Amino acid sequence: MGHETRVLGPCDGPPPASFVSPLGNSLPTAANGSIAPIAPDPSAQFRLIRLLRDEEFDVLHVHEPLAPGVTETALFLHPAPIVATFHAAGLSNGYRYLTAPLRKLADNIDRRVVVSKDALALIQGHMGGDYDVLFNGVELQRFHDATPRDLPGRTVFFCGRHEERKGLDALLAAFEKLPDDVRLLMGGEGPDTKRLKQQAGDNPRIEWLGRISDEDKIAYLKGASVFCAPSLRGESFGVVLIEAMAAGTPVVASDLDGYKNVATHDVNAVLVEPGDVDALAEGLNRVLDEPVLADRLRTSGRRRADDFSMRSLAMEYLGIYAELIERARDAEDQANSGASRWRDRSARMMQRVRGG
Repeated sequence: MGHETRVLGPCDGPPPASFVSPLGNSLPTAANGSIAPIAPDPSAQFRLIRLLRDEEFDVLHVHEPLAPGVTETALFLHPAPIVATFHAAGLSNGYRYLTAPLRKLADNIDRRVVVSKDALALIQGHMGGDYDVLFNGVELQRFHDATPRDLPGRTVFFCGRHEERKGLDALLAAFEKLPDDVRLLMGGEGPDTKRLKQQAGDNPRIEWLGRISDEDKIAYLKGASVFCAPSLRGESFGVVLIEAMAAGTPVVASDLDGYKNVATHDVNAVLVEPGDVDALAEGLNRVLDEPVLADRLRTSGRRRADDFSMRSLAMEYLGIYAELIERARDAEDQANSGASRWRDRSARMMQRVRGG
């Protein structure tokens, strides 16, 4: 939209784009049943301080602002108006045990945003304060324009981190209940990959794709018969569900509050009880065996995805940025005006002193 933007953060390997300023390597840290790549080391903080000083940004947009490392450093320095977006949902030991110091640090946030009502419940329960709820966005045109991967037969596609909370044990067990002509594509990797492969054995109907690019993910989404998100917990918002809907792919997912921010059962997705193998298999079979249902989910899913345009989200944030920048300039003008009035008063006093 014509506004210069920089992304600062840990970066394992070369920066993926020219607008990314790497602050060093990440430190994988257990958080909320997953692994968060953070940068708490002193060298990352020094790089951040130097960049903030050199760039003189008009506004900072900090994601997960109370995570250890560079986001907290940015709050502490507060060199420009700060917008903070909170993503996490569920439980947080950090918030639970460090509420007082984190609340003091959060006072430097000029505008607070959450991505869902579940994220709002977590942060507001510990930190208090007022928050805007702005759902995550998706670059819809990338999904509309992409060429689907040519996949033979009927295919179930999963893409995500291979960890316990993603419910992949249930997916593998449910897959055994599907007809022999159905294939399962497993995108991504994680701490459970080796165990899951051993659990699946040498099943020729399962293909382990490993880490895949965004372009490949979109192509697989568009080519698959159904996308499955069998997570057990810890999902504050269903971005991956929106992506599948934007690609025109029917969705079968767990009936989690975070996913229900996006999907409605039997309207634009089939939602099943988390961890229920039989229900998951039944949901997948329904979509695979009922073309009318699959077509209805595709149509309503595309309409639902249109509600989460990245451009619309960007416009919302641009409005917030502009408001904060204007407020900061007004405050600076008042400060300069106050300083000018003080200098005038001082000059008059000196004239009276000299005159006396």
